[in-house]
Amino acid sequence: MNIHEYQGKEILRNYGVSVPNGHVAFSVDEAVEAAKKLGTDITVVKAQIHAGGRGKAGGVKVAKNLDDVRTYAEEILGKTLVTHQTGPEGKEVKRLLIEEGCDIQNEYYIGLVLDRATGRVVMMGSEEGGTEIEEVAAQTPEKIFREEIDPVVGLLPFQARRLAFNINIPDELLSKAVKFMLGLYQAYLEKDCSIAEINPLVTTGDGEVMALDAKLNFDDNALYRQKDVMAMRDLEEEDEKEIEASKYDLSYISLDGNIGCMVNGAGLAMSTMDIIKHYGGEPANFLDVGGGATAEKVTEAFKIILSDEHVKGIFVNIFGGIMKCDVIAEGVVEATKQVGLQIPLVVRLEGTNVDLGKQILKESGLNITSADSMADGAQKIVSMVK
Repeated sequence: MNIHEYQGKEILRNYGVSVPNGHVAFSVDEAVEAAKKLGTDITVVKAQIHAGGRGKAGGVKVAKNLDDVRTYAEEILGKTLVTHQTGPEGKEVKRLLIEEGCDIQNEYYIGLVLDRATGRVVMMGSEEGGTEIEEVAAQTPEKIFREEIDPVVGLLPFQARRLAFNINIPDELLSKAVKFMLGLYQAYLEKDCSIAEINPLVTTGDGEVMALDAKLNFDDNALYRQKDVMAMRDLEEEDEKEIEASKYDLSYISLDGNIGCMVNGAGLAMSTMDIIKHYGGEPANFLDVGGGATAEKVTEAFKIILSDEHVKGIFVNIFGGIMKCDVIAEGVVEATKQVGLQIPLVVRLEGTNVDLGKQILKESGLNITSADSMADGAQKIVSMVK
């Protein structure tokens, strides 16, 4: 789950991480009032969407007076920002962060992420702040430094100091940088983050080390114990189909193709998308119904797939282990009847109760095409859609 920048900064502030003062605004008048409360000579007007690259897209403006704040707020609110992370459709700006300006001396990058190869959290740092870390990794990888964190003892002060030294934080600010990193790690740990990214971390003319931007992502599996984080969820920033899928414990991600996929198991789902592309098709989604799907769950999965107007055909690919093929077949038949399916449907079943499942499909009298294998199913649905 993602949250907005201003929400991330609220969390970090509670962990002693220095961030600029600011207020959220949902209208132009609120933006001007927020700027008045700050009372600073320089005010920054920042679009709040769940995507990076806002500055390059015109979503961050520096205002020198209240008239500028009003002008920029009117310009940004309601605007559709297109960045490298939004895709060509972009995202509409519905809220702003009005923040005090900073006397920036230098910009750095600090990020925390789980390294799945080692099973440990890694803190990364670079003196190339303000640019995408992927660009730094590709062009100047020697400027990225890593500190692997032992989960038993956590981030140790000497590791934070070494990282701060390696990215060339000024000597007189090393202690503040260490405090910053320790607070960031504590927030990452206690709030069950999957990513905590500060880009840029800045040093200021008055000797502060602070987060000028903050991106916090959270582990969905841990949200049940993070009620305060859940309260920050902005459903308007999420795909409607993904929201609906989460209500039924379905793992769903929208894609750009026209072949809807319903599969059990994440690995099989990815393989199914790969084989559809291998035979010249384009998957419209990733959809994992899980190992314990009921007929109701399958019906809802069908409805979610069909809510995508780009879907021209559906491929159901089930390997029954815990999942029983007859339950899937009943769900497919029920869903087909409920939604009045008008587009091609190919079903491949294998595993527990497969013969019973195939019999249910055959006796349904519905226009359902059976497949003998994953490759056979992919070829059939691709040719039908084309």
